[in-house]
Amino acid sequence: MAGAVMRRARGFTLLEVIVAFALLGLALTLLLGSLSGGARQVREAELRTRAVLHAQSLLAAAGVDAPLQVGQQQGDWENGRYRWELQVQPWTEPRAGNAAATQSPGAPWLAELQLQVRWGDGEREQLRWRSLRLLPPDLERAR
Repeated sequence: MAGAVMRRARGFTLLEVIVAFALLGLALTLLLGSLSGGARQVREAELRTRAVLHAQSLLAAAGVDAPLQVGQQQGDWENGRYRWELQVQPWTEPRAGNAAATQSPGAPWLAELQLQVRWGDGEREQLRWRSLRLLPPDLERAR
């Protein structure tokens, strides 16, 4: 009976230890892969959030310091990490045709603001916003 107890208490075989290490390695590989994917998603979300905050700030300030002018402006933030392009044009109702031509001079008018923000390598990441602003009468349009 003592021989049977000694046989059971010997420990693990080399094959069992190798299989246990292989399973542990596989589990760690899957865990680290999911963690690195999560870290990449967090980084992308942070970049996108910063782009949204910059864009909100630009759209909120558009027309405050200086009157909005029809045309295109561009610039960058954070030493070129984010590039933006703002286009301002008179808004026309798509179903009404060319409503800007029939607008009475000296009346307030709607301007369409289109903002595009790009970042990343090759500018593959981008966001776009469209907004309308009611602007005071344009003195040059009234003449």
